[in-house]
Amino acid sequence: MRPDDKKEVAPEAIPSTIAIDGPAGSGKSTVGQRLAQALGYLYFDTGVMYRAVTWLALNRGVSVGDERVVSELAERIPIDVEPLTEDDGRQFTVKADGEDITWSIREPDVEANVSRVSAYPAVRAALSAQQRRIAGRGRIVMVGRDIGTVVIPGADMKIFLDASVEVRARRRWSEEQARGTQRPFQEVLEDIRYRDRIDSTREVAPLRPAADAWVIDSTGLSVDEVLRIVLDGLTEAQPDSN
Repeated sequence: MRPDDKKEVAPEAIPSTIAIDGPAGSGKSTVGQRLAQALGYLYFDTGVMYRAVTWLALNRGVSVGDERVVSELAERIPIDVEPLTEDDGRQFTVKADGEDITWSIREPDVEANVSRVSAYPAVRAALSAQQRRIAGRGRIVMVGRDIGTVVIPGADMKIFLDASVEVRARRRWSEEQARGTQRPFQEVLEDIRYRDRIDSTREVAPLRPAADAWVIDSTGLSVDEVLRIVLDGLTEAQPDSN
């Protein structure tokens, strides 16, 4: 966290539940984590739950196209998101049935199949219920694709973070390169485009900004610049913050 991240933020004036939605590679996870750190809130990237279910299916030899069996996994296997347990660059620890799968869910095969799994109604219902319980505790920054529209439509503040598909693919490619995953940029770009199509056209909880969401285009902005815009906006939105 940067030294000035908490500047001008009045804890008693800021929203208790903040939803950040956006497409793959928009920077919502990085911004959400930094924002949660600045506010002293819980950071919860709900997308890891869908990745966990996808990993479970692949790891157990279940076809991701078998909606019934994949949905049963989502309903039956406990998935937890916990504070950091390893200093290895992770944002939090993800466990499925007690097993640490934090990095396993970032593998290319999970990336390529998670949108299909996340489109299943029963999967979304099973995971959304857990997400709502967590959100009910307050003081939370929840990140995903349908947080402000479906999971917690009553969130105190809703942000939709976007960027051009090329910029988002470059960000994702750079992340993979840093982890030692060698994939051509063009392949990553096509994956991002595919996920955009799936996420925005699915019948259940399609990706879109909530009607009252604050839309921020991060195409030409750094993480620091986006974070500063959000932090400034939080205080400006509160008439009694001064």
